[in-house]
Amino acid sequence: MNERIVFGFGAHSDIGDGPDLLRMTQQADRDGLDVFSLSDHPYLGARLDAYAAIAFVLGRTHRLAAFANVTNLPTRPAPVLARTVTSLAALSDGRVVLGMGAGGLWDRIADMGVAPLAPREAVDAFEEAILLVRKLSGGGPAVTHHGRHYRVERIDPAPVPAPPVWTGSVGRRSLAATGRVADGWIPGHAADWRSERYRTSRPVIDEAATAVGRHPGQIRTIFNLPGRITDRPLPATRDSDGRWIGGSAGQWAEELTEAVLEFGASGFMLFSPSGGAPDPLSLSRWAVEIVPAVREAIDSHRGATVPAPGPGAGRR
Repeated sequence: MNERIVFGFGAHSDIGDGPDLLRMTQQADRDGLDVFSLSDHPYLGARLDAYAAIAFVLGRTHRLAAFANVTNLPTRPAPVLARTVTSLAALSDGRVVLGMGAGGLWDRIADMGVAPLAPREAVDAFEEAILLVRKLSGGGPAVTHHGRHYRVERIDPAPVPAPPVWTGSVGRRSLAATGRVADGWIPGHAADWRSERYRTSRPVIDEAATAVGRHPGQIRTIFNLPGRITDRPLPATRDSDGRWIGGSAGQWAEELTEAVLEFGASGFMLFSPSGGAPDPLSLSRWAVEIVPAVREAIDSHRGATVPAPGPGAGRR
């Protein structure tokens, strides 16, 4: 599937980081990146709220899309989440993706007053939530939904389509749910296309998609990718465990082009080597040197002449 490959960056921003986050997102917007993400940990008082910060940034940029990487679903019930993301989509001309997770740190989630769920129940709630967000989007008659985890009575859907859904699924049941109902997958623990986690997880998604009549290519793979961008080539771009550590702009471009053409990668979110936001210089080199080189190599290979739509299009 010749969809546009998306490039962006991720951040974990504290309250005092707001001005820096705005500068970086505006720089990314000017430099032509597609999307940025914020982690969603509402039980951390020092952190910016992901959705408040996303709304603020979308209001100060022009083409950059945004998403929570990934939404802490247990603390953001699906009916309200549907209102949040459709409102953001309406206000930003569709520049939003819905990142979804079943919930990981349940001890901290419970500290927010949310009743803990067993892993199986959490995955069931996760899949039901995705379907309910879609029911409450795109207009149409009032929705009544009596599910195992959500119940709504005669709620009018927002007259705005639901954004594409990218999940952070890790376990087998959650991966299967991604194959059935999601539009994209972000491999957990910053696993890349050469990792054992990717090799064993992606087939679960593909099999589940096929079982419900979907083409596996409908579910994109977007990688959270930490690493250094160096002035000179590194003698080795991966560590002893095979994990990507970075390299020169040319080494990055070669590696990412191969990831797209040989492994079917659909997007990349740059993080710093420590897993946080990249520094401004690295972000600039990512957007101005590496991304255009990868796009040019991919277009040359595919013979593409007309760019395809951006991160919010073409997934359904």
